[in-house]
Amino acid sequence: MNEQLERLNRLPLRDDLRGQTPYGAPQLEVPVLLNVNENTHGLPQEVADAIAESVRQAVAGLNRYPDREFTELRERLASYLGHGLSVENIWAGNGSNEVLQHILQAFGGPGRTAMSFPPTYSMYPLLANGTGTEYIAGHRAADFTLSASSAADQVREAKPNIVLLCTPNNPTGTALGLDVVEAVYEAGSASNAVVIVDEAYAEFSHAGTPSALSLLPGRERLIVSRTMSKAFALAGARLGYMAAAPEVTDALRLVRLPYHLSAVTQATANAALAHAPALLANVEDIKAQRDRIVSELTELGLQPAESDANFVLFGGLENPRKTWQGLLDAGVLIRDVGIPGHLRVTAGTEAETTAFLTRLRELLSA
Repeated sequence: MNEQLERLNRLPLRDDLRGQTPYGAPQLEVPVLLNVNENTHGLPQEVADAIAESVRQAVAGLNRYPDREFTELRERLASYLGHGLSVENIWAGNGSNEVLQHILQAFGGPGRTAMSFPPTYSMYPLLANGTGTEYIAGHRAADFTLSASSAADQVREAKPNIVLLCTPNNPTGTALGLDVVEAVYEAGSASNAVVIVDEAYAEFSHAGTPSALSLLPGRERLIVSRTMSKAFALAGARLGYMAAAPEVTDALRLVRLPYHLSAVTQATANAALAHAPALLANVEDIKAQRDRIVSELTELGLQPAESDANFVLFGGLENPRKTWQGLLDAGVLIRDVGIPGHLRVTAGTEAETTAFLTRLRELLSA
C-alpha cells in the first residue's frame, strides 16, 4: 500500500485530493449481506421479465445515441411522484450520487460551500471535495435529531451556498420534520442557498411521514432527490432522480455529460416504473423487519435509533469491531459506520433478520 501511495503521490494530483480515501464499503461474499442498505428481496419474476424485454428492444438501437432528454423516463418519474409535478420538474442520473454531483457542479465549486449535519451520508463531503466545494460540517443533538431552530441557526451562521438535508438520515435512520426544511430554506435566503432534501429512503418512512415534495411550489432553491436503488430494488441499475423548479433542471443541463443516461439504463428504469406496484410490494415487509430489529435490540439492552429507513443504527456496544467480526465469522455482514459504540444493520428478509438477531444474541451472551 505504501508503494502504491508513493506512485500516486508522484502524479500531479490536485493538492486537495492528496491523502484522501475513496468511498467504499466491504464487498464480501457471505450468505447474509446487510451492510449497504440494499433491498435484499430481489426483483419479482414478472418485473425481471419486463426489464429484460425492454432492454432487448433497446439493444436494437444501441448504434445510436440515447434520448438525451430521457423524456419518457422523466414523464414516468413525474407520474410516480405526483404532487402536481411535470416532466419539466424532473432530472435523473446514474444513481442519486450523480444527481447530487450535478447539483454541486452547478451551484458549488471553488469559493463556494456546502453544508450538512453529521453523522450523515458519508458521500456528501466526498462529493463536495470532488467538485472543489468547501465542506462545512454542522452538528446534531446527542440522539442524532436535528431541530428546526438549531439547523436554521447553523445555516445563518455558516452562510453556505448549498445545504444537504438527509431524511430519513443515513446512517441514523431518523426523519426530519418539514419544519426543519422550511426553517433551513428560510435561513438560507441570506446566502441564496440551494437546499437539497435527500429522500433516498422515503418509501420506508412510517405512515404519515410527509415528503418535502409538498414544499416545492414557490421555492425555486429547493431540490428533493430520490433513488430507485432502495425501495425499487434496483441498486445495480444505477438510477437516481430529483424534483425541483424547471430552472434548476435547466442549470443541470449545463454540467451534465452528453447522453449521460444510456439507452439500457432508460429502458430498465422505464420498465421498472411501469411495474412499480409489484416492485414496491416488499416495502411493508421490510418495514416490519426493521421494526422487529428495533424491538428485539431494545430487549437485548442495546440502544437502537428509531428508524424511518430500511436499516437500524444501534448503540450500547462495548466493542463494536469485535461484534462486527463475530457476525461476519457467522456469515452475516453489517456496517461499521465509525460512530463509537454503534453499528448499522440493513433490514433484510425475515430469514436474514433472524440470522442476524440469533448470532447477535450469541455474541452478547458470550
